[in-house]
Amino acid sequence: MSRIVLFGATSEIGGEIITRLAPGNEIVLAARRPESLTALGDACRTAGAAVVESVFFDADDVEAQASVIGDIESRGAIDTAVAAFGVLGDQELAERDGREVARVLHTDFTAQAVLLTELSERMRARGRGDLVAFSSIAGARVRRPNYVYGSAKAGLDGFCQGMQDALRGTGVRLTVIRPGFVIGRMTGGMEPAPLSTTPDVVADAVVRALQKGTTDVWVPRSLGLLARVMRLVPRFLWRLAPR
Repeated sequence: MSRIVLFGATSEIGGEIITRLAPGNEIVLAARRPESLTALGDACRTAGAAVVESVFFDADDVEAQASVIGDIESRGAIDTAVAAFGVLGDQELAERDGREVARVLHTDFTAQAVLLTELSERMRARGRGDLVAFSSIAGARVRRPNYVYGSAKAGLDGFCQGMQDALRGTGVRLTVIRPGFVIGRMTGGMEPAPLSTTPDVVADAVVRALQKGTTDVWVPRSLGLLARVMRLVPRFLWRLAPR
């Protein structure tokens, strides 16, 4: 039996992942609004979770992250942690208001990097553990229409690649998931991009990666090829990418 924690448990993708990982395991749902997790907790129990608990977790309060992890681990060591929180942000607002830039970068990069660091340090001391983080095709090459969100994901992707290298031989594994446009609550009202996917497809890819020990995953897989091609497009053409 493993102890699995979902950080950002109100995430649509996170909910799909944790219900798939629930059978026979201890599940911890961590979110800013733990009172809203009743349905997800019930779904995990129905799926066969041995234990389900909910805890308060504000990802943006980076100074409190260590104490939240400590509280969770006071009842058992974390075997697998999924960092599923994030914001898309308002690009138009960010172009004229630095506070929106700070909000997006703090949640999508700083808070993620701090959490992964705190978790990996504890797991490394035990010599085992799995971490899951979410990058994006938006970070493969930053585009004019969403350059604030894209730059946060590009930074996080680079951070995760460095951490993956640092964790080699420690018994701790960091899996980086790089989805394309995900059709769901976060992107409601937006026109789906080519090679779009859905939360359940992303969740299936995460579970397969954990089972197989795959550490770098594109969803769909063809996005990996697209990302390589994107880096070759001349700058004068790239800046014409449609909004």
